[in-house]
Amino acid sequence: MKAQSIARRVAAAGLALAVTGAAGACSASKSSTGSAASGGGTSAAAGGGGGTFTVWDPYPQFDNGSAWSQLLTKCGSQAGVTVKRTGFDTTDLTTKVLLAAQQGNSPDVLIVDNPVVSTLADAGVITDTGTTHLDTTAIAPNLLAAGQLAGKTYGVPIGANTLALYYNKAVLSAAGVDISTVKDWSTLTAALAKVTAAGKKGITFSAIGTEEGSFQFLPWFWGSGADLKKLDSPQGVSALALWTDWLKKGYAPNSVINNTQTTSWQEFATGQYAFSENGTWQLANAKKAGFDYGIIPIPALNGGTAAAPTGGEFVTVPVQDKTDRYATSQKLVSCLTSADNAQATDTTLSYVAATPQVQAKQVAADPALQPWVAAVAAAKGRTSDDLGTKYPKISQPMWTAVQAALSGSASPQSALTTAQNAAAAATK
Repeated sequence: MKAQSIARRVAAAGLALAVTGAAGACSASKSSTGSAASGGGTSAAAGGGGGTFTVWDPYPQFDNGSAWSQLLTKCGSQAGVTVKRTGFDTTDLTTKVLLAAQQGNSPDVLIVDNPVVSTLADAGVITDTGTTHLDTTAIAPNLLAAGQLAGKTYGVPIGANTLALYYNKAVLSAAGVDISTVKDWSTLTAALAKVTAAGKKGITFSAIGTEEGSFQFLPWFWGSGADLKKLDSPQGVSALALWTDWLKKGYAPNSVINNTQTTSWQEFATGQYAFSENGTWQLANAKKAGFDYGIIPIPALNGGTAAAPTGGEFVTVPVQDKTDRYATSQKLVSCLTSADNAQATDTTLSYVAATPQVQAKQVAADPALQPWVAAVAAAKGRTSDDLGTKYPKISQPMWTAVQAALSGSASPQSALTTAQNAAAAATK
């Protein structure tokens, strides 16, 4: 697809990306580093072999001496090319990708947040794996689904993270709560009641009016049995009523309305809370917290593990006018996501690997990762169920409903009915 035809579809894609934003579930980006790298259209390579291939990623925190940069260099050497890598802040990256596509100057390999994949695919910015002959057979289907649209797969997940419940062992012990009894919503709520009665605080999470709020609400929404295509179903209303009741009873603080996942974690780190809903990216901070902690998957309404949304990035191949470049790009992507390299990379990014084979190696090296492997196994992509580009148009009304209910300006039923009407109008 030529740049001129792509340009006609990019404007709508830019709007969808602006709505989706970053959920904070990816590896922590800082500020943009590196010079603006030219894309495949102006690369030094004249064809598919040799020369320079460009890679854009959302990891500006990694400098040229990092293990990540060294892996890129190694993969380039194995493919017989030089890799020119540029790390961008996640938000900057998506904007620059759309601009580059319009200009016919896309990078050869693009690593991008998984909810963005379907939007870029719909805009004609990235290729499908059938075109580039990438093998995805070893990838866990629930993780691969985040990069699928209309029966095609666009890229390979480099790893995944998701949400679970951290708990403070001392707080629960003092309140007489046995964590093994927390199996569903009713037993979790009973534990919160005991903790607050004992003078401590119950649970903290992020319900901010952004994608982070939707990201944190989804395990409870999906755990109720609700479907994103029907926000105001009885199941969906029960999930929002759960959160609303926790605030009314003092089991969760009013600060959750404005909490990001970072500020929510800071509350838990005070040592006063029994539970915190947060992700794998907080593992390093948990080890520094100064108190004994544990992790359990988020329970579903009637027991079992709720599906939490997947975070993490896909390694994709943007559309190029010179299609002979795809063969080398395929080699780079295959190298970056290979079993031999994935364990070290996912450890660096605090991700659970995308294949069961590497997940087993991760748990063997660090048994504490087992709850996260279980959570990732039950997780699902926000754009799964073939929602694709519809997801941002559903997520925004959903987080608005959460804000309305928790602030007391609307009942859970009323808030979600309003949200459903807005989502239905936006996704026609």
